Amino acid sequence: MAAFCEEFTLCGTVQGAAGQPCALLGVEPAREADHVIVTDRGRTVTIYKVSDQKPLGSWTVKQGQTITCPAVYNSRTGEYVVVHNNKVLRLWKDEDVNLEKAFKATLSADVYRIHSLPDAEPLVLFSRGAVRQLDALLAAPQQGVENVISDGEEIRWSEGFLDSEKPIILFVTEECGKYFVYAQKLNPNILQKYKLAPSEDGSFPLSFTAALKNKMITLTCLYSNGCVYKILVSTQQSVTENELCLFRGLLLRLSTQDNTLETAAVKILDETHIAVLGAPPSPRKVTKDCLCIWNVKFQTVQAIKDLPGGTCRQMWCYGGKLYVPHGKTLTVIPYQCETSSLASALGKLRQTRTLESKPVSSFVNWDIFLHGDEQQELQQQIIINAPEPKRTTRGRKSQFDTITIDHLLADAKTASQSHLEEEFQHFLFDVQVPGCRLTIAHIAKELTSRCKLEPKFYPHGVLVHLVLTQTLSYSLCPNLLAVALEKSDYFLLQLCFQQFPDVPEAVTCACLKAFLNSVSDASLENITVDLGSVGSYLDVAQTSSEVEEKMEVVQNGFSPALLEEDSCDVRLTPQKSAAVPNTVLTCPVGLKKAALFLVLVHVHLYFSISVNFRVFPKYIPSRNAVNFLKNIKYYFRICDFFLNKTTPQTFQKVLGGIMDWVCLLLDAHFTVLVMVPEAKGLLAHLHKFVRSQVRLYSELSKIEWNLQELHKKKRQDKDVGLYSIEVIKFF
Repeated sequence: MAAFCEEFTLCGTVQGAAGQPCALLGVEPAREADHVIVTDRGRTVTIYKVSDQKPLGSWTVKQGQTITCPAVYNSRTGEYVVVHNNKVLRLWKDEDVNLEKAFKATLSADVYRIHSLPDAEPLVLFSRGAVRQLDALLAAPQQGVENVISDGEEIRWSEGFLDSEKPIILFVTEECGKYFVYAQKLNPNILQKYKLAPSEDGSFPLSFTAALKNKMITLTCLYSNGCVYKILVSTQQSVTENELCLFRGLLLRLSTQDNTLETAAVKILDETHIAVLGAPPSPRKVTKDCLCIWNVKFQTVQAIKDLPGGTCRQMWCYGGKLYVPHGKTLTVIPYQCETSSLASALGKLRQTRTLESKPVSSFVNWDIFLHGDEQQELQQQIIINAPEPKRTTRGRKSQFDTITIDHLLADAKTASQSHLEEEFQHFLFDVQVPGCRLTIAHIAKELTSRCKLEPKFYPHGVLVHLVLTQTLSYSLCPNLLAVALEKSDYFLLQLCFQQFPDVPEAVTCACLKAFLNSVSDASLENITVDLGSVGSYLDVAQTSSEVEEKMEVVQNGFSPALLEEDSCDVRLTPQKSAAVPNTVLTCPVGLKKAALFLVLVHVHLYFSISVNFRVFPKYIPSRNAVNFLKNIKYYFRICDFFLNKTTPQTFQKVLGGIMDWVCLLLDAHFTVLVMVPEAKGLLAHLHKFVRSQVRLYSELSKIEWNLQELHKKKRQDKDVGLYSIEVIKFF
C-alpha cells in the first residue's frame, strides 16, 4: 500500500496574473539530503532545510537579469551553478554573499538545462541539443557547440543519469506534433536518435519521467488521453545513422472526462507506484487539482490528496518527498510506498539482489541443476567451439574477402534459400559479431520483409543463426516475431523470447493466445521445439518418489493435505489415509507444449511481469485460463521440489514470478472460474495454500516476538546486582 504523510509548507510563492499559481523554475537537491535548491522564475535562488522549513541562504541576480535555468549543486567542487539570460553562467559557494561578485562566464549558445549528477561533473544541455561537461565548458566558455536537433525541433524534457560512472543525458524533442528521443552518452560520445510511435487517436505526451536500472532506461509518459505508457531505452545501443522507432507499452489508463487532459504531471516513486498530478482518479471528481498515487501492478488508486488554490501541474520528487507548488505555497508531501501483492500478504517479499550475488538468467536451464556446472560448461564449449565444415576450412578466408555488406543485403533480397544459408554460414563464422550489430539487424529486416512478400520463402536456418548472435532485439527487427508466428516457427519464437528484452505487450499477448488456442500436442509432434530447459526436469519429476513423498507433507507449496480450521499448527508428518491416495506429479500437457508455456512464464520474471502483462489475462478465455493455471501450478510444485535440492536463490525468484502469474489470472477470471467445474479443485488447492502460508507466517511472527522477549529478559538478568553512583559535587 501507499499513503501520504502529513504535508507542510516549505515556502511561499508569488502568484501570477489573475490569481493563478506561479510556477517555479525548479527544485533541485543540494549538498545535504535534507536540503533543496528552489529557483523561481524571476531573479532568486534559495536553499532550504526541509525538516526545519527555513531558508539557509538566498541569492539574487541584479535588476534587468532573469534566471533562465534552475540552479544545481556541483558535488565535486561544492559550488552552486545557475544560468541567467540564457547564456551567462554563475558559480558561487555558501560563503559568497553577493552573486554579482561570483564567478561569471558567458557562453556561445543558449542553455536549456544543467543536470547535476552524484559524485560527477554536471552536464550542460544546450537548447540545440549539444551536451558538455561543466568543467570542459568552463575551460573554454566561448567554444563552439554543434546543432544536434533540426531548426524546427524544441526540447520538451530532459534528464541526466550515471550508467557505470558514465554520464548519459536523455531528452525529448517535438517538431510539428512528432516526438523524438535522444540518448547522448559521454566518454565516449555516442548519440542515438529514436522516434516515438505516433498515437492513433491523436493524443500527445504531457509529462515525462525516467529511471535507470540494469542498463535500461524506463521512460514513463503521460498522454493527453489519460494513458500512461512505458518505453524502454537501452543504454548499450550502438549508434546508427537511421532513427529507430520506440514502441510504447500501456502502463495505466486513467479515467478522464472526455478522454482529454490539458496539463498534468507524472513521477516514478518505485517499481510499482507512480504519482500523478492533475488527473482525477474518477471522471465524477469535480476538481482536477489533486495528487494521486497509483499502483500500476494492480491498477488501483492507493492515495488521493486534494490541493486547494490551484496547481501549475509541476512536481518534483526527492528522498521520499513530493514538492508541489499550489496556491501561494510550495508544499512538501512525504509519502510511503509498500509492496502490494500476494507475496506481501504471505510474507514472501522479493529481496533485492546484492552486488556480490551471482546474476541469475531470466530463463532457467534445468539441465544445469540436474547435471551440475559441467553440463553448462559443455554446452558453452559446444556453442563457442562448434566444428566448422571441412569444405570451407581451406578457402573460407579468401571466399569471405569477396563478400561485402552490400552484397549480403542484395542477396537477401533475391538469392535462393539454399544459397543464402551457405553464404551466411561463412559470414557468421568470420564476422566479429559485437562490431556488426547494425549489419545483422539490416540483414534480418531484409529477410523478414522478403518473407512477407514471398509466402514460399522462409530461411529458417539463417534467422535462427542471426538470433543466436545475441545482437538482435525487437526494436531492431520488429517483423521477426510476426513472421515466426505466421510460419508457426515455435523454435524461433522461443529463442526470441529468451533473448529479446523489449518485446511489446501486444506481440507477447498474440503468442500467448496462439499457444493456448491454436497449439495442441498433436500439432507439435513434427515441429522442432527446444526442450533443453524443460525435458529433463519433467522426466525426473514424473518418476521421482521424492516428489510424491514431498507432496504428502504440508509445507511451503501446494499440498493436498488439509489444515484444521481452528489450528495454526502445521503438520510436518504425512497423514496416511486410505481415502486420500498419493498424488502423482504429472505434467498436464505434452513435453513440447510445456516448453512453450515455460518460456512465457519465465521470460519476463525479472522485468516487472505484473506491469508488462497485466492486460493479458483479460483476453484469455476462461477455459484456457484454467489450463494455463494448471500448468503454472505444476511449475510451482516442481520449483518447490527443486528449491531445497539445488540453488535456492534462483528458484525463489522463479516461485515469486509464478505467483505473480497466478495473481494476474485469478484477478482477471475469478468470478468466472468459480463457476467452471474444472477449476474447482484448482481453486481449492490455491485456497489451502494461501491459508497455510498465512498461518505459517503468523506462527513465525509469534516465534520472533518470543525470542525478542527472551532477549530482553536475558539483558535484565545481567543487570541484577549492579548499582550506579551519581557524582553530585567535587570538592
